[in-house]
Amino acid sequence: MRGVETLENQKIERMRELIRILTEAAKAYYQEDRELMSNYEYDRFYDELARLEQESGTVLTGSPTTKVGYEVLDELPKERHESPMLSLDKTKDIEGLKSFAGDHQTVVSWKLDGLTVVLTYRDGRLEKAVTRGNGEIGEVITNNARVFQNIPLQISYPGELILRGEAVITYTDFTRINEEIGDADAKYKNPRNLCSGSVRQLNNEITARRGVRFYAFALVRADGVDFENSRKKQLEWLQSQGFDVVEHYMADASAMEETVRKFADKISYFDVPSDGLVLIYDDIAYGQSLGRTAKFPRDSIAFKWRDEIRETKLLEIEWSPSRTGLINPVAIFEPVELEGSTVSRASVHNLSIMKALALGIGDTVTVYKANMIIPQIADNLTRSGRIEIPAFCPACGKETKVQNVRGVETLYCTNEACVAKKIKAFTLFVSRDALNIDGLSEATLEKFIAKGFIHSFADIFLLEKHRDEIVEMEGFGEKSFANLMAGIESARHTTLSRLIFGLGIPGIGAANARMLCRHFRQDLTMIRAASVEELSEIDGIGEVLAGAVAAYFRDKENSANLERLLGQLQIESPQPENEEEQTLAGKTFVITGTVTHFANRNELKAYIESRGGKVTGSVTKKTDYLINNDTASSSSKNKKAKELNIPILSEEAFLAL
Repeated sequence: MRGVETLENQKIERMRELIRILTEAAKAYYQEDRELMSNYEYDRFYDELARLEQESGTVLTGSPTTKVGYEVLDELPKERHESPMLSLDKTKDIEGLKSFAGDHQTVVSWKLDGLTVVLTYRDGRLEKAVTRGNGEIGEVITNNARVFQNIPLQISYPGELILRGEAVITYTDFTRINEEIGDADAKYKNPRNLCSGSVRQLNNEITARRGVRFYAFALVRADGVDFENSRKKQLEWLQSQGFDVVEHYMADASAMEETVRKFADKISYFDVPSDGLVLIYDDIAYGQSLGRTAKFPRDSIAFKWRDEIRETKLLEIEWSPSRTGLINPVAIFEPVELEGSTVSRASVHNLSIMKALALGIGDTVTVYKANMIIPQIADNLTRSGRIEIPAFCPACGKETKVQNVRGVETLYCTNEACVAKKIKAFTLFVSRDALNIDGLSEATLEKFIAKGFIHSFADIFLLEKHRDEIVEMEGFGEKSFANLMAGIESARHTTLSRLIFGLGIPGIGAANARMLCRHFRQDLTMIRAASVEELSEIDGIGEVLAGAVAAYFRDKENSANLERLLGQLQIESPQPENEEEQTLAGKTFVITGTVTHFANRNELKAYIESRGGKVTGSVTKKTDYLINNDTASSSSKNKKAKELNIPILSEEAFLAL
């Protein structure tokens, strides 16, 4: 069986390589207008992949030879597990692991921090996927599992296969997804929360975009296969069927320290969230003979990382306002080395935690990294309690108040117009389609606002005067500051349409901003003086948008801030537009599903708007075209378009317009 498994594993790895090559080639050809290989080479690789899939009986997710359709459900059905999924007993002591292993060989693997999922295959095809839930009852997520990044849709084993694994989202994808979210308060707190929400979506198109991956860690049933009484051989067999299995090593008591160290050395750069290790006896019969307690199985145990703790001195509490009005205390302390990196700040979360720690400036505190990643204060050894809660918001100077909700005290700014609550507006102002200022992320803007450097758009162009403070801030230095200043200087030279869009007038996107500027011949004075009636005459600007534009420029505070801003800018005339490019003027589009000719739907939207068209989110009587590569799908938008006799176009048909 060993030789057969090795051959099958080689086929699986070659299939993964071919999928990567073909996917990259297709993306380059259809989305980037360049060729990585000839049609002959592409067909040769495609045929090789199809042959390997037929020989192995396995079809991996993402294979160009198959396509999984998207489906929307009204709710996730519930299902009871055949046997309860128990939690694991835990230890933070390597000696405890040695004692557990005793004279036996164990399989040591990552304890991944995601959502446990049970997969069932019958006749070689994925039939069912169910979450762990409460251990007794889980939710059926089969549609979502079919669009995970790495689950095989078809396997060679024809019998009933049941296995368990962890659905996870990598730190890389977590960062990417959070960067795409403009609203700071809407960002996900950690990869596990994001994964949980992604796995349990009612629309599996959303799941597909999130990059969920699955790592098998236990085989429950595969009748007729001889695993030679070995957990390790079960994992090897799952790998031969096309599954990614959790990284694992064999270890007895004598090798336990070295094995744990091997994992610990990787944790700082390991891209998959993990909160420890799992040990299970390799001898299946022995492990099963031990039975279980009321709460835990006796054949396995979890190892939680023992936190590395350092003493340091608390230097200050930085009060950081957010767009919800919440003012968070952040502890700033003398830098210490933790888990291979230097840390000097940690969120205290709320006033209740700060008071419980009795924090005071100059106190000696102990700090650690939760799960070896997130800095936290463990304890306060001095407990002086010398922290003054600010009576005024550091961003706007207005009064603060303490709120107590279910025993948790938090500090809020009472000013509805607090500049910190407008972080979304500042983020839009510096975005690519507006002033396009490199080096000003939402997180950086939040820091500058909290420090009181920014109160209005014009203040962004005056950050030079805060140089000494900025270069000393965490994450900054002379080089970062110089890059930021260069980005700001470049942004001083802009166009009127970028400025209008960047002001954040309700309902005015980049395309409408260009329409306004074209209609009024790039004259800001005319735009500011225009009446609702005049604005309503512009094609694509209805009465509601016209009212929003007029109201914005009539507001005295907006006008004063705009005057200050204009003193920092040089408005340049745009390049003359090619009239032939405005072929979509007056047309309204809705985009749904995945795209192939464009990098994403936002890029397609920008393409339409640059040619005078408009993109909305829902199909109505005003919609001219629905763009959906799956023109025959039964999605709600397709159904609505058919009801209203609205043409449904593939990308190819749209581009032919």
